[in-house]
Amino acid sequence: MIKFAFMINRIDGMTFEEFVEHHRDRHAPLFTSIPEAQRYVKKYTVSHPVPAEGYPGPAYDGLTEIWFESWADHDAFFTSENYRELVNPDESKFIDMNSVAVMVTEERAVI
Repeated sequence: MIKFAFMINRIDGMTFEEFVEHHRDRHAPLFTSIPEAQRYVKKYTVSHPVPAEGYPGPAYDGLTEIWFESWADHDAFFTSENYRELVNPDESKFIDMNSVAVMVTEERAVI
C-alpha cells in the first residue's frame, strides 16, 4: 500500500479556524463524494494541530493522508475528470499551494 502525506498551510488572509472548517467540512466531503474516491482510495484522513504543551509549535496548519493500493489506483484517481474538475480546483481556495510538502511512503505498522 502507498501512503501520501500532504503537509499544508492556509492561504493568506484565512484564519486557522476558517482553514480547518474548509478542510474538514467542505473539502473532505467533496473529496469523498466522487465515485473515484470510493473506488481507488483505501483510506483518507485530515488532521489539524492541537495545543501540545512542551512541544514546538506546528510547522503546518494541516495534514492530509491518502492511501492507495497501487500506483495505478493513484494515477486513475488523480487523472479522473471528477478529481480534476471538482476536487482539485477547491484546493487553492484554502491551501497555500507554494507551501505544500509531500511525503510518499510505504507504511509499515510496528505496534
